Amino acid sequence: MRYVLITGAYGGMGYSTAKALVKQGFTVFAVDQKVKNPEENIIPIQVNVTNIDSITNAFQIVKNKTDKLFAIIHFAGVYMLDSLVEITEERFTKIFNINLFGVYRINKIFLPLLGNRSRIVITSSELAVTNPLPFTGIYAITKAALEKYAFSLRMELQLLNINVSVIRPGAVKTDLLSISTKELNVFCNKTKLYNYNAEKFKKIVNSVEAKYVLPEKIANKIERVLKAKKPKYVYNINRNFLLKLLNILPAKLQTRIIKKILTNKK
Repeated sequence: MRYVLITGAYGGMGYSTAKALVKQGFTVFAVDQKVKNPEENIIPIQVNVTNIDSITNAFQIVKNKTDKLFAIIHFAGVYMLDSLVEITEERFTKIFNINLFGVYRINKIFLPLLGNRSRIVITSSELAVTNPLPFTGIYAITKAALEKYAFSLRMELQLLNINVSVIRPGAVKTDLLSISTKELNVFCNKTKLYNYNAEKFKKIVNSVEAKYVLPEKIANKIERVLKAKKPKYVYNINRNFLLKLLNILPAKLQTRIIKKILTNKK
């Protein structure tokens, strides 16, 4: 019996991955803040990734079942959209505490269960490797920091023969899309500095997110990572062509283009 642990297991990507891996013969420890009833080979564990005691308790539950994990797969994370000069310090620190520190805590505590040729898979974002756009900066910054962490972790854990890979999904049809829409609507209503710009930005985001993939595509990619003898570091999925094109340009030109798009009143 092979065991994997999935954080954010009851979100769209996490649950699709859990179901897919069960079909491949894995038993899944499904970690999330809100969990469902147990299913065949899916063991729910309620965990708050910002709380070290909660994670330690989850470790003991897993340890009572097995002394070895084949993989830790990270989907837990939150999305925020705000301006960097209007966001509260509470929200600023919250998103780092979940998107970055939550991954760090899980890996640190569960490392003793990872053995030779085991894997850690971290879900990042296509925004992580691009220059941040207005109002999505806080999310992009946490994902960029997460990728620096992931690469450093890969460099270290290779010495223990543990592989670290990163998944960069673009828009995926999950609850995160509706959360993104909600966050954008809230920002448009509350901002006092960027009322017109936010509405212009909203139109752009809506057009980008209309080109989504299903969560099953992410699950299929995770399967490939777990099956690969030598998993790659990065797996890109559904990257937006215009976003890629924009980031080929010099940073100075990128800022000019964005300013023109978001201030043009024609």
